[in-house]
Amino acid sequence: MLSRAGLRARAGLGLLQHSQQLKAAARLAPAPCRWNSGLPVNIGVLFVPQQEAWVVERMGKFHRILEPGLNFLIPLLDRIRYVQSLKEIVINVPEQSAVTLDNVTLQIDGVLYLRVMDPYKASYGVEDPEYAVTQLAQTTMRSELGKLSLDRVFRERESLNASIVDAINQASDCWGIRCLRYEIKDIHVPPRVKESMQMQVEAERRKRATVLESEGTRESAINVAEGQKQAQILASEAEKAEQINKAAGEANAMLVKARAKAEAIQLLAAALSQQHGSAAASLSVAEQYVNAFSKIAKDSNTVLLPANTGDVTNMVAQALGIYTTLTKPQAVKSQDETLPAHEEPQPASTEMLKAEQGSSS
Repeated sequence: MLSRAGLRARAGLGLLQHSQQLKAAARLAPAPCRWNSGLPVNIGVLFVPQQEAWVVERMGKFHRILEPGLNFLIPLLDRIRYVQSLKEIVINVPEQSAVTLDNVTLQIDGVLYLRVMDPYKASYGVEDPEYAVTQLAQTTMRSELGKLSLDRVFRERESLNASIVDAINQASDCWGIRCLRYEIKDIHVPPRVKESMQMQVEAERRKRATVLESEGTRESAINVAEGQKQAQILASEAEKAEQINKAAGEANAMLVKARAKAEAIQLLAAALSQQHGSAAASLSVAEQYVNAFSKIAKDSNTVLLPANTGDVTNMVAQALGIYTTLTKPQAVKSQDETLPAHEEPQPASTEMLKAEQGSSS
């Protein structure tokens, strides 16, 4: 009996010692280190590295935050509880599934960039800042994707990233952490959705090709019509200019012919007014009469001849009589102008009388 009681006492004492050892180990266990692998030991004189903040507790209560450089602490009373890194931290957000506005399930992941702005809030505001920010990024990403359709997710990645950053900063302000940016790495869609998207892209490309081809045909027809219009306008302008030039040439030719004819008439009148002018005119009329008879019946078989065709003298006398009759009024008028008003006109010359007699016969 004594042996059994001794064994029981020994067993109870061992269990008590083991529980005391566990409690002592729990008290002496190092505090959780945020963003660092280990906590420094307080030896009185400490050197804090740059871009780090050491949170010191004195007798279990927050005392102060050590700045980079040389710092002095009281051993046994002061204890470094947290070490916060002030550098920019990169966190990979695990891949997760999200449903878009048009009920398409996506697999999406991202990268989160943040920085500790207040070491006190980061140490005492949340137990695990990295886990909290990661979970907040995932839930915010799901909620933001649920507001967008599949097409807008690919087009508005920048606005989606900005919305996630704003949502994280609003929630993590009390944690002393600021999210600098969030980037979506990969977006995976289901195979069937990917096939439908490829078919949609091919249909859109065929549509664009058809539209471009029709626009090309339309532009070609417009260019051809415009070219024909311009050609007709230029041709009409050229024809107009040609007609104007032709009319101007004909008018100039008529003026030149009229001037030449007027000069010829003036020269003929001057020649007739000279001595023996009538004889020269008679000779010219006789030559023209002979030349005209030489051309009779060359162009046509129907010929009209006067009764006395062979009497050349009579024909010449008739021509001169007609000429004298036409020129007589002008000669009388000129003589009336030259003679004084009180003088009587002189009788006509014998040659004029003979011409009148010949014309009357």
